[in-house]
Amino acid sequence: MRLVLVAVGRVKERSTRAVIDDYLGRVRRYVACDEVELSDAPAPKLAPLFTRATEGSTPIALEVGGRALDSPAFAREIERLGSRGKGVVSFLIGGADGIPPAVSQAAHDRWSLSTLTFPHRIARLVLIEQIYRAMTILRGEPYAH
Repeated sequence: MRLVLVAVGRVKERSTRAVIDDYLGRVRRYVACDEVELSDAPAPKLAPLFTRATEGSTPIALEVGGRALDSPAFAREIERLGSRGKGVVSFLIGGADGIPPAVSQAAHDRWSLSTLTFPHRIARLVLIEQIYRAMTILRGEPYAH
């Protein structure tokens, strides 16, 4: 299994970047995990960037209106999706205007991290922490409890 975080924008704040990098390191103890940062652009220019970044993977669009999962269900879904095809799952985080509609519609599924709207850098932090939590759940480790 390989996971890919595809997000619009760069995380510029050092403290937020440090926490994201910490969780990326933790996740990488369990599974290959990459991060792709896309430059913000209008939807027509952004859509092909998302498409190229997610080629050959099972894309999951992260959107406020997506399917809500608790942490154990999130873990089971990652495990299930990671066993499909090439085992690559990509998580998509949009910019200020969200994920381009065409990209959202083409995604395998749409999940919600919360009914709240987060800045992309906070959504990325929440996502990577939940991926780490999922890995510990799948292995029965105590972090998730």
